[in-house]
Amino acid sequence: MVWRTVPGMTTQFDVVVVGGGAAGLSGALVLARAGRSVLVLDERRPRNAPAAHVHNYLGREGTPPAELYAIGRAEVVSYGGEVSDGRVTGVRRADDGGFLVTCETGRVVTARRLLLTTGLIDELPDLPGVAQRWGRDVLHCPYCHGAEVRNLPIGILATTVFGVHQALLWRQWSPDVVLFRHIAPEPTAEELEQLAARDVTVVEGKVAELALDGDRLIGVRLENGTVVPRTAVVVAPRFTARGGLPAALGLATVEQEMSGVVVGEAVPADATGATAVAGVYVAGNVTDLRAQVIGAAAAGLNVAAAISADLVAEDTRRAVAAHRLSAHGGAFDREWWEERYRSAPELWSGRPNEVLVTEVADLPPGRALDAGSGEGGDALWLADRGWQVTAVDLSDVALARGARAAEDRGLDTRTTWRQADLTTWTPPAEAFDLVCSSFLHLPAGTREPVLAGLAGAVAPGGTLLVVAHDRSDVHIGRPDLPEFFASAEQLAGLLAPREWDVEVAEARPRHAVDPEGREVTVADAVLRARRRAAR
Repeated sequence: MVWRTVPGMTTQFDVVVVGGGAAGLSGALVLARAGRSVLVLDERRPRNAPAAHVHNYLGREGTPPAELYAIGRAEVVSYGGEVSDGRVTGVRRADDGGFLVTCETGRVVTARRLLLTTGLIDELPDLPGVAQRWGRDVLHCPYCHGAEVRNLPIGILATTVFGVHQALLWRQWSPDVVLFRHIAPEPTAEELEQLAARDVTVVEGKVAELALDGDRLIGVRLENGTVVPRTAVVVAPRFTARGGLPAALGLATVEQEMSGVVVGEAVPADATGATAVAGVYVAGNVTDLRAQVIGAAAAGLNVAAAISADLVAEDTRRAVAAHRLSAHGGAFDREWWEERYRSAPELWSGRPNEVLVTEVADLPPGRALDAGSGEGGDALWLADRGWQVTAVDLSDVALARGARAAEDRGLDTRTTWRQADLTTWTPPAEAFDLVCSSFLHLPAGTREPVLAGLAGAVAPGGTLLVVAHDRSDVHIGRPDLPEFFASAEQLAGLLAPREWDVEVAEARPRHAVDPEGREVTVADAVLRARRRAAR
């Protein structure tokens, strides 16, 4: 079989960066300069789009946001990175432990690592005029915009306990500051003294709207109709990370507090930007609500350096595993598999094999043996459906991951994890209602006795399910190791006709990703047989 490219060409990258703001472009630049293949997917919805200029960015003070990002895009591309417009509509773990990212255009790309720099949403007070003037003369950060309204009449729209703090802070930039108490708690006696000492006027009563004259803010209108002239108004948004994409990966946003008051939500991460999901990193406002543009850019740099180091470590582990494999004459022994699993936080996707789901879904739960269980995707799926599962694998690392996942999902009482070499281990005879095995990579000449042993473990009336790489794909996998490949007819030929009813024996096509990162169609050899009940 030759590789057949299917519609929606898949391209493989070391890192896909979602979000083309300061954090994302800074991280992409670092990774591209490090020789990594990197793609930036940018929806072009930067948080600071309403603002006329970027401030406090050394060397770029006063640069319009769009101009800054255009410069950053060009710099990333100059080092071989790719920047593409478009919204990400889906992301999931790939079978190889990386990620599949789907764009609204239909393009699908694969990534070894993800860097999410999707930013945050400013949830503004729901008053007429606020959203219209946001980022121009409705402001929130004095360090971002204070110099631009220096000595002008400023109003503080108090909606939280921080109203007094905001008023005293902005007093540094103007002698004419008015605190509109609106819906905020009444200031304490100490706070009132502080405000009076700094000549900050307090206006009681709720605010109805901002008063506008064409494209200009002229004041704050109270519910009683009074308009207090103001040139700028300060608000306190709630800062909420754009959490849709992180949530799709199992990352929940966490409430962020200041002085015991919730001010927003962010995606938690450690100091390197690594999240609780292996291979997923975050930088910028999606994880740091207070980061200004220059801080987000710095975070992108630091997190990208951590990602690069992570990839170097993985490349080294893979190289060591390949070196050991070569030294052992191509045999996939226990040492090789242990190193292979250590080479990545998650080697497989965690999803059950599609053939298993199709062929076993209608079977009543009983006792199951998963031979060559790896990290336990199949075993956990069976246990979740009520099966009592014994998972056997050569690798202790893989089994430990499966056992942890079973405990996390409350399936530990339905799963047993056993380290064993299937070439020497003899499973108990006629002990299981289902014996399944997917893609055993066996040394030369051992397939027949191993599968004979697995077949012998099937109880009368039970099912044997074996999935292998079909022989038609041998030239695109490991042609030096033909024992990896078998036809369904070869597998069926290992069973005694008097004892077995072969229910399925076929080459079944499926989509996969080739070594160049292209989406292709390959074939699996599928054998499902039922052991005849004893007479």
